Amino acid sequence: MPAEALKTLFHPFEAEAVALPRTGERVLFLGAEPGFRLPDGFEAELHVVQGFRPYFRALQAPGVVVTPQAEGDGFGMALVFAGRHRGLNELRIAQALESVAPGGLIVIAGGKDDGIASLRKRIDELVPLDGHLPKYHGIAFWLRRPADLAAAQKLRAANPALLVEGRFHTAPGMFSFDRIDTGSRLLVENLPNDLRGSVADFCAGWGYLAAELVARSPGILALDLHEADFASLEAAKLNLAGVGQSITRNFFWTDLLSEPVERRYDAIVMNPPFHRSRAAEPEIGAGMIRAAAKALKPGGRLFMVANRQLPYEPILSAAFSSHAELARDGMFKVLSARR
Repeated sequence: MPAEALKTLFHPFEAEAVALPRTGERVLFLGAEPGFRLPDGFEAELHVVQGFRPYFRALQAPGVVVTPQAEGDGFGMALVFAGRHRGLNELRIAQALESVAPGGLIVIAGGKDDGIASLRKRIDELVPLDGHLPKYHGIAFWLRRPADLAAAQKLRAANPALLVEGRFHTAPGMFSFDRIDTGSRLLVENLPNDLRGSVADFCAGWGYLAAELVARSPGILALDLHEADFASLEAAKLNLAGVGQSITRNFFWTDLLSEPVERRYDAIVMNPPFHRSRAAEPEIGAGMIRAAAKALKPGGRLFMVANRQLPYEPILSAAFSSHAELARDGMFKVLSARR
């Protein structure tokens, strides 16, 4: 579906409902994903933004210039590829409104299954749309940036940054941005408090597991956070700023499935993702387990949480000398393994 929705984004240009940007014009592309194809004659200077590391690297591969967050303003046009997260979609549209010059065109598209129809209605209530077109199981719509930024301000006010449990800074679009994830909490409740030496949090998100590790295991000397989402990692830096001042901390924006981990650890904790689309993809977690095994020192320990039905035990058996189940509830299981 994302590939189809990407085609929807450029359909208004191909249908000549929207004029192609002029040569030399600067166009901001928010939420870009790999596989997009520019229409013939689209020769503007494209500024691509993608904070999810695997997509970032895939976009870079053919030579596209990509940044993990938007930079600059005064763009002549903006493209917004909308996904499943309503709050993140609205924040990207707010960013587009703030980044283009007054009167600049903003084109937005997404899949029908991802709620693009309701997003179009929501935006039309704030800024009158110039037009819309359905195509490829999606909808594209477009508008001109008003002289003021009242619409952007309303979108940001509707999707504010949060402070979870009075401790953790988060924002829409991050994993479990409005609460501590149930699986992560179960993992924390079953972690030993004797972890020592150099420890890593794989798939660290906005830093909940890492902060709890520091609080529970005073023997930790160094803590590395590895995370694929740029915004989440930036939040984790903020969330750990006042925690464990004597501990050496490092933050790595990385794709653990394709980029090697250079350091070696005494222990690793993780709550790996198991899908990027709607369907479960257990191979993602399996790849994270293999990456953890390679990154542990001999005798090093892994602690992870997973959905109960995911078949990770055979992967643990193949990659580690021993493994065990520490706990489970109605949805999750906590697993440990020793290299």
